[in-house]
Amino acid sequence: MANAVQSYHHGDLRSALIEAASARLSEHGVDSLSLRKLAEDAGVSRTAPYHHFKDKSALLSAIAAKGFSDWHTTAKRIFEQEDKTPQARFREFVHEYIGYAADNPEMYELMFGRTIWQNQAATSDLKEVAFPCFQFQVTMTRYWQDKGLLPNNQDALRLAQVTWGTLHGIARLLIDGIYADSSHIEEMCDCAADLFMQVSS
Repeated sequence: MANAVQSYHHGDLRSALIEAASARLSEHGVDSLSLRKLAEDAGVSRTAPYHHFKDKSALLSAIAAKGFSDWHTTAKRIFEQEDKTPQARFREFVHEYIGYAADNPEMYELMFGRTIWQNQAATSDLKEVAFPCFQFQVTMTRYWQDKGLLPNNQDALRLAQVTWGTLHGIARLLIDGIYADSSHIEEMCDCAADLFMQVSS
């Protein structure tokens, strides 16, 4: 990891530092992160990261913001596939959400765990990315309601919270190792998708 950041264009150091920090998070967990270690990973002076992150909490918020941004991009890609039926997109969304958590457990934990949110350590930059990400979940929910896929007699916000809560619960079971068998997860995703779509039938 010492050469994680070989070079960068002027003004791109912040992005390069976030990439290096995300790589360390993925490999070694949140406890391994510090601005000093980040400087070593990036091959920059020890003071360089402090020009972009005032402390570790600010760094963690920046990494989480990247996670939300990446997931939002994935969610939009799934949702905007006009060549697929709403049912197929909904099912793919369920599988991709759980798949994202499975492939990025440390990032997922940082995005939705207590480290940032319970400690009220989220920066305004993080909130500006995270909150629209959930709002997009509400937008998708309204669309699926309009298509008769999800029950339209429920408030879209509450329904979005419940579907998200269900997926989050499955993700936690997977990340915590309670259901480590991937075949169980695939079947649980299908079951969740079927149940939500059947409710509106």
